[in-house]
Amino acid sequence: MPKMKTHRGAAKRFAKTGSGKVRRYKAYKSHILTKKTSKRKRRLRRAGLIATTGDAKRIKRLIQA
Repeated sequence: MPKMKTHRGAAKRFAKTGSGKVRRYKAYKSHILTKKTSKRKRRLRRAGLIATTGDAKRIKRLIQA
């Protein structure tokens, strides 16, 4: 069986942390920013973690990390 290829779309969106968790960036930060408050935009800058273990497992398989 050949090696599984990295899903390039997932690799650009997610990253594995040192402790093995999956880091993600938040959505809704690309356009229509005028109506969003500064506080909201600032919070969107921060990276989050994948909360569900099932999702994290599936993403880890895609990014091969």
